[in-house]
Amino acid sequence: MANTKEFAIIETGGKQYMVAEGDTVKIEKIKGALGKEGYAAMSVGDKVVFDQVLMVDNGSDTTIGTPFISGAKVSAEITKVDRDDKVVVIKYKAKSNYFKKRGHRQPFMEVKITGFK
Repeated sequence: MANTKEFAIIETGGKQYMVAEGDTVKIEKIKGALGKEGYAAMSVGDKVVFDQVLMVDNGSDTTIGTPFISGAKVSAEITKVDRDDKVVVIKYKAKSNYFKKRGHRQPFMEVKITGFK
């Protein structure tokens, strides 16, 4: 029997993700709505809508955008906001007294896909 699960390919944070309803995806941190004091912080439980949908497939019909499908949306709910493990970058040159050590923790969000439009 063929797999008839509906899926979509979305773009967010400069990356593309293949998602289906009920999936949990780890994405780049998203800015909230722009207000008087700048961008609002997104928190756990907030709803997110991805409108940059590249492709939708429901098992029998495939729609491909050029580059995006107009009117297609994928809705999701934020389940986690955190930072990744530290990435340590070391620059070193022997015999020249040059050593630099930098650390970085990339912020991310986990979202649970709730539906397609």
